[in-house]
Amino acid sequence: MDLHKVLAELREELANLDAAINSLERLQRDSRRGRPKTVSQISKADQNAREQDAEADDLLEEGD
Repeated sequence: MDLHKVLAELREELANLDAAINSLERLQRDSRRGRPKTVSQISKADQNAREQDAEADDLLEEGD
């Protein structure tokens, strides 16, 4: 039995398990409740954000 080979395989498996655990923890932390947004909801949110940015720019220009 080659101990170096066994140790290398165990270390590789440990790295794979660590990666899987990190991925699952990230999914758990980033998970959101409810349905995902539809395309129309996303585009409306983008439009609202652009409008707010434009309003903020206007306020800044008025202050000069």
